[in-house]
Amino acid sequence: MDSLSDFLKEFYIPTYVLSPESPIPAPTIAPPESPVLVFINSKSGGQLGGELLLTYRSLLNDNQVFDLGVETPDKVLRRIYLNLERLKDDDLACHIRDKLKIIVAGGDGTAGWLLGVVCDLKLSHPPPIATVPLGTGNNLPFAFGWGKKNPGTDRASVELFLDKVLKAKEMKIDNWHILMRMKAPKEGPCDPLAPLELPHSLHAFHRVSPTDELNREGYHTFRGGFWNYFSLGMDAQISYAFHSERKLHPEKFKNQLVNQSTYVKLGCTQGWFCASLFHPASRNIAQLAKVKIANKNGQWHDLHIPHSIRSIVCLNLPSFSGGLNPWGTPNPRKQRDRDLTPPFVDDGFIEVVGFRNAWHGLVLLAPNGHGTRLAQANRVRFEFRKGAADHTFMRMDGEPWKQPLPMDDETVMVEISHLGQVNMLATHDCRSRSMYDPSTPRHQEE
Repeated sequence: MDSLSDFLKEFYIPTYVLSPESPIPAPTIAPPESPVLVFINSKSGGQLGGELLLTYRSLLNDNQVFDLGVETPDKVLRRIYLNLERLKDDDLACHIRDKLKIIVAGGDGTAGWLLGVVCDLKLSHPPPIATVPLGTGNNLPFAFGWGKKNPGTDRASVELFLDKVLKAKEMKIDNWHILMRMKAPKEGPCDPLAPLELPHSLHAFHRVSPTDELNREGYHTFRGGFWNYFSLGMDAQISYAFHSERKLHPEKFKNQLVNQSTYVKLGCTQGWFCASLFHPASRNIAQLAKVKIANKNGQWHDLHIPHSIRSIVCLNLPSFSGGLNPWGTPNPRKQRDRDLTPPFVDDGFIEVVGFRNAWHGLVLLAPNGHGTRLAQANRVRFEFRKGAADHTFMRMDGEPWKQPLPMDDETVMVEISHLGQVNMLATHDCRSRSMYDPSTPRHQEE
């Protein structure tokens, strides 16, 4: 502690606050302005995760920097918050609890894992979260101003990031619950099939227990949550192929640029640039499922899906597929005629966007480009048609899976609903917008 610069002392947490086995020393340090817990996926970003872990541990207390490959965040946070409760009469510990922030370094799936853990623990003082972009898409970090390129891992780069954390603002973002229910199939599995193994962030998407209030006899019910997006169809299938290939040949995926080019190649080889030629119409969303939405008054009605739509994205943040904004900002006429709004991250509504093929997705690269705006809703329900397909592909916050669908079931249902909010840290020039921020632009010509 004595060897730290005054700047790094603003983030330092003494060991006795982190570990119940450590003795409580005499008060000798000033309360830190921005105490942080750092969680790093050491397997993310090729070698970058491991290098970043070493740098943070060289700058801060070893005990406040955690390798997610060694210890899960739920165990870490339970232990620390139990210790903080034990130290509730200690002024420094109480200050750290009230000022605590979390830094998570990894892909979107890793960031979603941390967000899910913080939500599930129902902490009395839930810390806001800053995200270091160590993945391929990095949609969550980009939405809140932390960038989308993999960062430097040297001391200067880490100190620059810590300075941004010190100056960051807190933003609340909507949390979304997903529920999937189907009859127990007569044959075959119905559990989500992730690429080779279930990603950490999808462990929260699990079959509910018999004692859960959502459980229904004779049905399999799964539940989970997301913060950025849920998608169904074309884009999820490409993502599934990418993750499967990366799990089989991790040595080929050490570079962000290589990863992104591989992603585009998979879109080509799977025929999504010529979807009408290579993919049957039965895989189009309108043939696969009936879609319903709940409006601002909570009333359900059918959502018309054009027959050419092969992918649907339910989007909470203005960052998808590497930082693109599928919703854009509707112009005043569309806001008035269709009752649409800009994509606020805390308004309790999710944007539903459709895509016809991969060429349609490339429209997002153009100025003011956007997908097919289908709706804004507080709840969304997909009711899969009997026998339409034996499986489909789904994706939540960067983590894809192949979802088996019972062929003899008329009641396969996926429902998305609003479930509270979580705290994020954001830079002051980030692209995410709050409906309560008076500086937020309300419209532009699109």
